[in-house]
Amino acid sequence: MRPSGRNLSDMRPISIETGVMRHAEGSCLIVCGDTRVLCSATIEDKAPPFLKGSGQGWVTAEYGMLPRATNTRNRREAAAGKQSGRTQEIQRLIGRALRAGVDRRALGERQIVVDCDVIQADGGTRCASITGGWVALRLAVNKLLKAGIISTDPIMDHVAAVSCGIYAGQPVLDLDYAEDSEAGTDGNFIMTGAGRLIEVQMSAEGATFSRAEMNQLLDLAEGGIAELVRAQKAATT
Repeated sequence: MRPSGRNLSDMRPISIETGVMRHAEGSCLIVCGDTRVLCSATIEDKAPPFLKGSGQGWVTAEYGMLPRATNTRNRREAAAGKQSGRTQEIQRLIGRALRAGVDRRALGERQIVVDCDVIQADGGTRCASITGGWVALRLAVNKLLKAGIISTDPIMDHVAAVSCGIYAGQPVLDLDYAEDSEAGTDGNFIMTGAGRLIEVQMSAEGATFSRAEMNQLLDLAEGGIAELVRAQKAATT
């Protein structure tokens, strides 16, 4: 039995509320169980210097966690004077994931920055950031299309992410913190709406896993991604 009482293949309740930030070109609050992430997308009229003259745009991300998003207070990284290695790794992951679903030439020489701020954490914050970040990105691109600034939709497919792991010897979908902290194997799966893999992060956290178990986790992830994509579609159409 999972701590939450969910079945092995059950996701936590998902909701995505859009238009939660007045000034951002695209924004949403994504809620996955008790994990809540505020995502916003900002359009900048020029691409980074390394893309100048290339005709291509860029999508990047920044990630942060409020001090009391967790059980105990975490010191603000700004107060420490630098980002932690974990924060840098997560925001690079979000950026890579979102770029995989974008035709950067159709975007033109501009940059979209997706900010993901965790206001409450209960496991799966990077996955929620990617899933919600895509919604914010979609809404920002819709404004470019509506204004006639670009003529071709640069978003090629949905991008979503979900965690899976081996908990108490069983493969489970969408780990909350209680499961994540005790899982023998932990993985994050990032996929497109068409089911194509973008990135898989898997590691043994005290117990090695078999090829068969990895396949079981991938099967669970596919079902979870399909549910997340349905939520993205409902939020953006």
